Amino acid sequence: MSWNQDEPPTNPYRAPDWQFQQVPTAPVQPPQPPPRRRAWVLPAVAAGVAVILVGAAAGAYLLYGRPASSDAPAKPTAGTEAPTRPAATQPAAAAVLDVCTMLPVAEVDRLVPQAAVAKRSRDAGFAVYSYCDLSNRRISHGEFWRSREIKASIAQHRGEGPKTGRAQAQALYDSELGFFTYKAKNEPTDDKKDPGEKNYNSAVKHYPGVGDGAFGQYTWRRDKSLWYSFGEGRARVGDMIIEVRYQASQQRKDADFLSSKTTQSVSEENALREVGVLLTHLAKGAAAWKAAHPGELAKVEPSPTQTPTPTPSPSASPTIVAQLPATCRRMSPAMMKLVPGATERAKAGTSGGAQETECRWLNLNIPAGEGRRKILSAMVTIQLFANRAGAADSAAAKAQYATQLGNAQATESSALGGIRFGRIEKLRDLGDEAYIQYWVDKKNTVFNGSGDVLVRVGPALVRASFAGAELGADEATNSPKVKVLGEKEAREGALTVARAVVDSLGQSGLKKDE
Repeated sequence: MSWNQDEPPTNPYRAPDWQFQQVPTAPVQPPQPPPRRRAWVLPAVAAGVAVILVGAAAGAYLLYGRPASSDAPAKPTAGTEAPTRPAATQPAAAAVLDVCTMLPVAEVDRLVPQAAVAKRSRDAGFAVYSYCDLSNRRISHGEFWRSREIKASIAQHRGEGPKTGRAQAQALYDSELGFFTYKAKNEPTDDKKDPGEKNYNSAVKHYPGVGDGAFGQYTWRRDKSLWYSFGEGRARVGDMIIEVRYQASQQRKDADFLSSKTTQSVSEENALREVGVLLTHLAKGAAAWKAAHPGELAKVEPSPTQTPTPTPSPSASPTIVAQLPATCRRMSPAMMKLVPGATERAKAGTSGGAQETECRWLNLNIPAGEGRRKILSAMVTIQLFANRAGAADSAAAKAQYATQLGNAQATESSALGGIRFGRIEKLRDLGDEAYIQYWVDKKNTVFNGSGDVLVRVGPALVRASFAGAELGADEATNSPKVKVLGEKEAREGALTVARAVVDSLGQSGLKKDE
């Protein structure tokens, strides 16, 4: 929630919640045509593979869902069977092979919530490929950011000479099975690895009853800085080869930027289970497509399509309230000492599913000696979280605190386009959890130095700030001569604002977590 752009800003400028992705992974290249025969050589992880970082504690694996009880793949989610393919009477244009439609929506939502969907196809000469990529690398889940990704493809092989497409697919399937088996039994020796590098490839897991044959394997890898794991599998349905890869991980929101610490990746048991589920759906979809288009070769889709991840609906615009809410009125005497002669103003609205109130005390013209003036501002933003039943929701407030702390840590002690961020200090004696940070804005309309405190009290999240600058009476607020509020004064003022609002909320009956 922000003030009207025509008015002097409250902070006067509020730093945005910087959003950063996880540690960049290697760029994903379009899969190359599979070789007719795979050479029996020791594999190296390809640079084009998208990786998922693994946590600093090797062997700390994230458990998803129920454990698998047998070598058979887990049953697909109830009511999510792949839809029946259209009859063979469909027009020729229906011969496009769309892998994405073979994965039920409920299954995709379970494995990759709010997925970005990218699909494409190509004709490699000896086979027609159809690809479907589903990803969401920034899923907010409590105190963690989660990352999920599915890569799936189906290649329909052409016959060559006396060999049919089915025979070509069978030869490739057998070659792949042999290669995966070899990887499981032949790990690189230590003298072939870089210092600190570790590799693990599980034994091949077979999925009986899936297509004309199906198997999967789990891979875990660690080098100097990157840890990741994934499950992948292959299946054959007639002249079609199905490939899937499933990756999942999570990392604490307060983890350092570009760090793999606190990251956990999917376990072997769960990765292989989900690979089996995906292969089952795709094998059924491939068989249905072939039944609907007997003897046909899939056509290349005219152009690739991509669906972006859904964006949240905008919050309702804040409304100016006639008088300060009771919480802010109780704070006013202390705020008037910080900002003499301040103008008081408050707004109310919603933000991120929480009820939000902002109160500010601002004076743009405080005398500061002959021909000089000060700009001072104190502001509090109070977000109160509730669940769908209307009850106070401390867990939601805690998750939002973790998100904002993580974003702040991503820019700690750095500079970005005229804005300089200071160190973060956690406060042990304020609310349930809190931190303070000083930062300087020499980019926007009003140059200033600001102390910023974020504190959580049960289901409430409070941001308290104290900002200011000193300048000539007729000097522009973004002049290079502006003297911003120093760190010591800004931090002390922000702590005064924060303690005042926490005390006032306590008088309203708001309590810390027990």
